[in-house]
Amino acid sequence: LDPDTMQLIASQLNETSFPQKHVILPEGSICNKVYFIVSGTARSYYIDASGVTVTWSFHFNNTQSLIRNVFVTDYRAFLTGRPSSIAIETLGEVRAIVITKEAVNYLTEKSLKYEIWMRKINEKAYVSMFDRAFSLLTMSATERYCKLVSDEPHLMQMFSNYYIASYLGIAPQSLSRIRTQH
Repeated sequence: LDPDTMQLIASQLNETSFPQKHVILPEGSICNKVYFIVSGTARSYYIDASGVTVTWSFHFNNTQSLIRNVFVTDYRAFLTGRPSSIAIETLGEVRAIVITKEAVNYLTEKSLKYEIWMRKINEKAYVSMFDRAFSLLTMSATERYCKLVSDEPHLMQMFSNYYIASYLGIAPQSLSRIRTQH
């Protein structure tokens, strides 16, 4: 981005912070903000039909990660105005940059460079979420675990076994059993 576009974007941003275990976006609420995590960790999750909490995604800004510098939101809810189907919760203290839906719309109208930049970011996010959904639909629990260890081994140190198991769609006991076998 050129300096003028960066200045335009900066004029629409605010910094905020959240304590540990704070729900940034409750499930079922209207999503009209997007967050960029500067420091700290968070997760998106939902409650499945049997009442089990499933971690959909982890959120952080870490140079080790394949997925970084992405925005934290329920993008479907953000785009459609429909209630959020996920919740977003901080796992530690989080410092974030926030941008409102109104600001996103304003920037899109004012800057073609911003629009192109956002399209590229959204394309990366789409590919990431497609890969996540596809692995849940087509891979066994063991295959999902091996893929996680291969692609994002640092997640194993960043998040508890409970959250990792939830992310893989398995019980913590199953994660322990799979780890023992590999």
